[in-house]
Amino acid sequence: MIEARDSGSAEAAQKGRGRDFWPDDKPGRKLPSPKLLLAAAAALVVVIVAAVAVVMLTGGKDEPAAKQAAPTAYAPDYLGEGFAKIASRSADGRAITEGEAFSAKNLKSGKYSFALAASKLSSDCKAATWGSRLQADLAKYQCNQVVRAAYVSDDKKYVGQFVVINLVSEEGVKQILRDLDPAAGAGWVTPLKAPGVPAFGPGFSAAYSKTYGHYAVVTWVERAGGAQPASLNEMIDVSLVIENAADFLYGRLELASGGRSGQ
Repeated sequence: MIEARDSGSAEAAQKGRGRDFWPDDKPGRKLPSPKLLLAAAAALVVVIVAAVAVVMLTGGKDEPAAKQAAPTAYAPDYLGEGFAKIASRSADGRAITEGEAFSAKNLKSGKYSFALAASKLSSDCKAATWGSRLQADLAKYQCNQVVRAAYVSDDKKYVGQFVVINLVSEEGVKQILRDLDPAAGAGWVTPLKAPGVPAFGPGFSAAYSKTYGHYAVVTWVERAGGAQPASLNEMIDVSLVIENAADFLYGRLELASGGRSGQ
């Protein structure tokens, strides 16, 4: 498991923007444990070196869409804190609608602004993914919907993929998050093609997944064309903007909690 954060110095390991990865501005968003951050730092160095090699070999050129694209760096959050009320689909049985899933047409935070460029809500979880082991677990844990949305920054420099996987239980979410670790080789979600920018996937990209009750939420980001970022903090900042598209899930949590969000 790789913690996607900048590991350029000991000071960065202690005080880096990794603390902003899952901010506490909303119920359920908790910071990763310091032990997890430190244990993952060394592994991340290896991943970054490999990513640099890939970019050098391809020359940073636009490549055709990779059907089996997967992120270079990956950081899962299995805790699911604050979402106990919807840890099971039985407490939140209403299907996600397109109106909910794609209500965030524009996302903005700090210097980053994104617009929704492509979207798809599918009940065919197999068609939205690749990898036999991942697809088997999606079937095992009764995946019935996959939300996919592609966001492009106003300056066309960044692309973000937003994914929500609707599963029967939090147990299933945690298994899917394990499957999505590229080191597992189990498979991944197929990214959407956003018009006006190079195909998503080739080159360097970073993905962050989190347990939202019985939903697996994934933000997968890159510099357009897969160029190497200045640091992992850059990718973390972009991912936080894309994660705001998951706000509709807090509305579901509130309904299941009798109008009150939280545990």
